[in-house]
Amino acid sequence: MTHNTNNEDNLVVVEVSPQTNEVVEAELAGETNEVKDETKALIEALKRRAQAEAESAGTLTRETYLNAVRRAREAIEGDKLIERDRLERSWINLQEEAEKNWQLLWKDLSELGDRIQDAAKAAWDAFNAPRPHS
Repeated sequence: MTHNTNNEDNLVVVEVSPQTNEVVEAELAGETNEVKDETKALIEALKRRAQAEAESAGTLTRETYLNAVRRAREAIEGDKLIERDRLERSWINLQEEAEKNWQLLWKDLSELGDRIQDAAKAAWDAFNAPRPHS
């Protein structure tokens, strides 16, 4: 599977392995496609970084691999602050949108209540209006 992460400045094509795709789809079943795609891209980036670190270290022994994975994780964690800011902004946007939707819902319910009250009053007035006798 190929995933396009569309950044404002550039386009990056990431080849997503079937294993990564399967794990992310299973673990993030309730998430949006954007969250899934970003997670897949992150996992693939981690794999590539770990592999590059291991290859640059020479022979791929268990210790070399673990050190490479640790270095890759530390490098990614160093970038974590940027992602945290992005997540916090997303959370704030989500909260603002939820608040706006809540206010609109209450406004609509209030208007509906006023209409029902007006309709009930009109029905009551029509019911109690004097009728001409024939």
